[in-house]
Amino acid sequence: MGGAVAASAIVSIRPALANTAASVLNCTIPVPDQARAGKYIAPNGQVVPAGTAGAVPTQGRSYSGEEVRRALRGGRLPGTSYEQNQAYLNYIRRLQSGTSGFTCYASLQMPR
Repeated sequence: MGGAVAASAIVSIRPALANTAASVLNCTIPVPDQARAGKYIAPNGQVVPAGTAGAVPTQGRSYSGEEVRRALRGGRLPGTSYEQNQAYLNYIRRLQSGTSGFTCYASLQMPR
């Protein structure tokens, strides 16, 4: 009887984990967040005033968790040059609690 209970627990947990994994990949991370739209991103990921030397302009878009996950594994964020990709990924890595996209990025870091 104990085996039947354990088997039913596994069956009910797995769909929940699958739904969590799917929602993580569908979450979004804006680069930069809306409060800093129109700014540039420095190579180290800091948001700087538009026109700052060495910084790249933003595209004013959000990237899905799946796009960010692929880029963090060596790919490139869609529609970015090499310099933009590096700066945007550094921006994402610097996200802090309370910043738009932080929860999405943090969920990508959790082991599956």
